[in-house]
Amino acid sequence: FVIKVFCASSEATRFSMLAFLKDLNVTKTFTSSFFAFFTLLGFTDPVRAENTVPIYFFWSEGCPHCTKEKPFLDELSEKYPSVELYSFEISKSSKNRKLLIETGEILQKDVSGVPFTVIGDQAFTGYTESITSKQIEDRIKYCINNPCPDSVIGVVGEVISKVSPTTEPDEAGQTESIIDKVRVPLFGEIDLKNLSLPLVTIVMGALDGFNPCAMWTLLFLISLLLGVADKKRRWILGSAFIFASAFVYFLFMAAWLNLLLFIGFVIWVRVLVALVALGGGIYNIREYFTNKEGACKVTGGEKRKAVFEKLKEVTMQKTFILALLGIILLAFAVNLVELICSAGLPVIFTQILTLSDLSQGQYYAYMLLYIFIFMLDDLFIFFTAMITLEMTGINTKYSRYSHLVGGLIMIIIGILLLFKPELLMFG
Repeated sequence: FVIKVFCASSEATRFSMLAFLKDLNVTKTFTSSFFAFFTLLGFTDPVRAENTVPIYFFWSEGCPHCTKEKPFLDELSEKYPSVELYSFEISKSSKNRKLLIETGEILQKDVSGVPFTVIGDQAFTGYTESITSKQIEDRIKYCINNPCPDSVIGVVGEVISKVSPTTEPDEAGQTESIIDKVRVPLFGEIDLKNLSLPLVTIVMGALDGFNPCAMWTLLFLISLLLGVADKKRRWILGSAFIFASAFVYFLFMAAWLNLLLFIGFVIWVRVLVALVALGGGIYNIREYFTNKEGACKVTGGEKRKAVFEKLKEVTMQKTFILALLGIILLAFAVNLVELICSAGLPVIFTQILTLSDLSQGQYYAYMLLYIFIFMLDDLFIFFTAMITLEMTGINTKYSRYSHLVGGLIMIIIGILLLFKPELLMFG
């Protein structure tokens, strides 16, 4: 009983107990031995040793979420000395990709996307500053005070034994292909590192705006509106068509952006968009050589005639509200078709946005800039026609050249998405 109480007592209480033993005429030798025995066993206010917490961080170059998580993990490794951070870059190392697959098999987790972070027997897929960062830090705190099983040490043990914490495994064997400059006909040599996201936004938006699919619809609408005597009605119906067209584009791009942000960085998505870019680029260049008139082939013949008839019917509606609703619905329908004609430019631009380290507000700001540039030619033609009461159009040769330049840029972007996505990361 005395031993149990002694072990559980504070230092002051133990000295009181020693005095009590003396009062009981216990010998000095026994008292000293008693104290020394429990001191050697570590019962004098021991300091609990912290557990080592290894973190295995699988990431890839060109992954925006990885870019955000990496400095956060570096801060945690400095904040908690018990943390040992091991990073595995998978895009350049087949060994690291194999480690990721084997780690996923052990933890029974899907490893199709990165970042993929393992702490003990718990894995975190993806990264958000508001949610994942707190979950990771809470897990570290828990494992520091409570032993957590190192579930994947059997897989990564041989690799990390050759490197120190925070060193990139297989770093020495990694090589980097540099594609910093490209040569574009008519433009000469372009340094990709000097390109800014606003410039990319303006260029891609302008090229998208010159596709003829919605242009012919707007021109026909203007020709009908010029015959309308009511000036206010002309302006409202024309403006409604243009703004409804912009809204359709915004909805499509916002939906695609949020899908990409939701699923995080999944390699096959980037590859799919790259293939769309390459396919769209080849198609546009082919159009430059084969489609001399620069006309839209997606909606031709009977389809175009049907749209014209519908436009005429809607515009001539006596009830203004019905005419307005008809114009808006027709704008939605025409611009959904136009998304096909644009050969994936909005999809490619949205993918570039997700590669950049931006806030939610910045994502939408760049989309609005893209749409504004995209609509500039429509706005120019409409305002000119309404002010001068004369038809104005964009010469078809500009449409043809937009096919050529747009095709070349799309092919370049497709190649970069496949082999050097970090060059498309901004911010």
